[in-house]
Formats: sequence, C-alpha cells, structure tokens
Amino acid sequence: MTTRIVVLGAGYSGQVAARLAARAQDVAVTLVNQRDRFVERVRLHQLAAGQDLRERPLTELLAGTGVRLVIDRVTAVDPGDRSVVLAGGDRLPYDTLVYALGSGMDLTSVPGVAEHAHTVAVAEEAQRLRARLRTGDVVTVVGGGLTGIEAATELAEQRPELKVRLVTAGALGAALSEKGRRHLRRVFARLGIEVRDEAEVAEVRADGVVLAEGEHVRSDVVVWTTGFTVPSLAADAGLAVDDHGRLLVDETLRSTSHPEVYGVGDAAAVRMPGGQELRMACATGLPAAQQAIRALLARRAGRRPKPFRFRYVNQCISLGRRDALVQFVNADDQAKESVLTGRLAALYKETVVRSAFHVQRHPSLPTSL
Repeated sequence: MTTRIVVLGAGYSGQVAARLAARAQDVAVTLVNQRDRFVERVRLHQLAAGQDLRERPLTELLAGTGVRLVIDRVTAVDPGDRSVVLAGGDRLPYDTLVYALGSGMDLTSVPGVAEHAHTVAVAEEAQRLRARLRTGDVVTVVGGGLTGIEAATELAEQRPELKVRLVTAGALGAALSEKGRRHLRRVFARLGIEVRDEAEVAEVRADGVVLAEGEHVRSDVVVWTTGFTVPSLAADAGLAVDDHGRLLVDETLRSTSHPEVYGVGDAAAVRMPGGQELRMACATGLPAAQQAIRALLARRAGRRPKPFRFRYVNQCISLGRRDALVQFVNADDQAKESVLTGRLAALYKETVVRSAFHVQRHPSLPTSL
C-alpha cells in the first residue's frame, strides 16, 4: 500500500525531508511551496548589499528525485480528514504530513515596522531593500542577533558610502565570549558602523526610529532583523503548539498531539531531553529533517525509532566577505572562550553555507535506520 507523504515548505529542512522520504518504497511524496525558487536565506544580506545570488528553480533541484512539486499557498491543514487545503482550491490528502513552513520576521509588535522598515527575511524583501539603498545615505539596522550583525557588516563593507548604524536592545554580541565580543567591536570600528546598544526601539518612522526613552534617531532606511513569527496553520488546525505558534514535537520530531504529523525547521519547537530548546538555524533544521524521516520510515517498517540526539559545535557569523567570527560553543550552545576570526573564519563560514546547500541537495540517512 502506498503511503502519501505531503511536505509543506521547500526550504532547507523541507527539501531534505521530501528527498529522503521519496527514496523509500511504496511512497508518494508531494512537496508544496508558495514560490517556484529555492532561496539560500542565509545569503539574503548579501543580496540586499548588491550581490547577485544564483537562481535555483525548484523544478531543476528536484528533477529525478521522485518528488511531486506543487507551487501554491497552503491556506489550511485539516487533520480531521488528513488533507491540506491550497489557495487554488485543491485539497491534498495525506497519510503523513511533514510541517516545514519556516519562519518570518515579526512586523507587528513595534509600531511602524510593517509600514516603514525593510527586512532580509525573503528574497523579494531583500531586493526591495537593495533598490531603496540607491537613494538613501543613512541606514539603521535594528537587532543585535546574527542576522542584524551580518546585515550591518555586509552593508558597511559593500556600500562604504553609506552611514550604517546598529541599534540593539541588549549588549552587542551578548551571547559571545569575551574574545568574540572584542573581535566584533574591532570589525565594527574598522567598518565605521555606529553601535547603539542597550537601546530599545519603540517606533519606526519614515525618517528613522524612536527609542524607548523618546530619542529620535534619524535614518533614511531602517532594516528590521529582530523578532520572528511562524505561520498560524498549525494552531488554526488544532495541533499542539507553543506560545509562539510553533508545532510541539516529541524526541522523534512527531507532533505531540497528532502522530501522523512531523515538524522540522523553524516552525517546530524542538527540545532535547534535558529541556534545551534548539535554535532556529540550518545547523538544527537539516539534522532534524533527517531525524523526522528516519523516525517516519522506522515506524512504517514496524520498528521503534531512536530519539533525536544533537549537539552544537559553533556559531558562524559572516562580517562581510573578508572577515567572520566562528564562536565555538559547548553541547548546549553556550559560548566557549575559543574563536576563529579573520579571513580563515570567512572561508570557514562560506564552507558551512555551501555545505548546507550540498546536504540539502544530497541528504543521507544512516545505514542503521
């Protein structure tokens, strides 16, 4: 009997899940995605800064995999009759659903963000930012996380005529080691990036941002990189979700409320046995997708799946094209004092990014499945 597997989302995790599932016998795998292109999201700050990214049509990437591709927007999941509702009106029935819809930027929690700020969350938004930068001189990047750091340094290096500022509610590089923070400060000074840390943004306007204490910080362009949202489909369908709307999954990446559903990537809340919540990253999403299909196929064969085991090694932060920071971490993602910096770190980071795309195109499962 053929098992119908529907995968929602063709990002890194979704493609890995679909490709691996399609290798099994007696399965029919359908991958649903709103856009017909795969975008390396981790490179969108490069696109915004003026670099061109390679076009990657999904039809070409999935050729020969046995995966059926449907380009459409999912409007609902109906766990009652195990089907997915599409914007075009069709319903896709499933026996197993893999929920891999990813995340987006939170544009509603602070007034003015949706109306006046730009993001680097999707390719179209990065392109709009790129076009807007042609007529702006002062850029304020809001958010001191990895996305904000990478966006600010990329813009400052590639567009030296711009005045780039980074505003963050916390301390710059707060999660890094002392060595990591020192290197970050040196790079920001070298690139001429103004840092306003411990400064919370209360409003975004057409001419800049307003800080919590009332100060208006003028800017031609505001780039918003803080906060996230996930699609509401899981919550709307009655699936168990966390406070952010992410699908709650067990140690095998299966929904805690609906055993025919698996969750991977940013839209799933993945926790280790000790309670550690894994961060949103390719480093998490790719092995999680492998684990989900490993568990799915094990159960299909009548075997008990092994729990997901994972540990972090580092955080890789690009600082333009010629510098980077590789912050080594312990198993629970806490920074060690050791770091790698400079051109060697930039090469390391580029290798990681290329490897993520390679793994996504050529995923594997352990022979012990």
